[in-house]
Amino acid sequence: MTRRRWIADTWTQTHAALTGAQAQHLARVLRAEPGQVFDVVAGGHLHRAEITSVKDDEVLFLLHEEMSSESALPLHLLLAVFKFDRFEWTVEKATELGVARITPVLARRTEKHLAQSSAKRVERWRRIAIEAAQQSRRSDVPAIDDPLTLKAALAATVATRKILLAETEEETPLAAVLAADKGSDTVLAIGPEGGWTPDEMALFAAQQWHSVTLGPRILRAETAAIAGLAIASALL
Repeated sequence: MTRRRWIADTWTQTHAALTGAQAQHLARVLRAEPGQVFDVVAGGHLHRAEITSVKDDEVLFLLHEEMSSESALPLHLLLAVFKFDRFEWTVEKATELGVARITPVLARRTEKHLAQSSAKRVERWRRIAIEAAQQSRRSDVPAIDDPLTLKAALAATVATRKILLAETEEETPLAAVLAADKGSDTVLAIGPEGGWTPDEMALFAAQQWHSVTLGPRILRAETAAIAGLAIASALL
């Protein structure tokens, strides 16, 4: 039977703890008891761990042997902010698919009220990523950055391979660019509803991003993100 996996809130070299909502769920819903064994990720390392103490606000573990685990995809997602319910779904699914980092981008066509409210939603997005990482049995959690303007996000991007999903591109498929160099760290940019504006496209072009297509159909932002990540997952 596969052991349930948790991502520790705090840890030392020998012990780890779940606190807050995670501890409450484990204590009240799952009725955890000392002696039970789970998989616990502490500091990016996966351990077999035994519960030593259960309280409503804290569950303590003794860390046993470290186990092998898969690392995240070498993939950073620049994701323009769009309607929050669909954006949150995308964060969840991108985490399940193995993305290493997500930067929410305030694009020109991001609705004004979403741009103004996005900073207040970051902690919720990070909680969603933690829950999705546990559900999908990841041994790490993707970094969720604070929202940035596109200019700031591009300035902070250090990946060696920069890929832009562009509605204007009709010839170069994403898979062809990914297959050309499988060892590179990759950043993938997904635009907002309505797409990138011409001046934003000029910013990408000035920094030599590769424009690619996912095919002839116009996809919603969340569909494009998941389709792009699924292709990357198969090739990276």
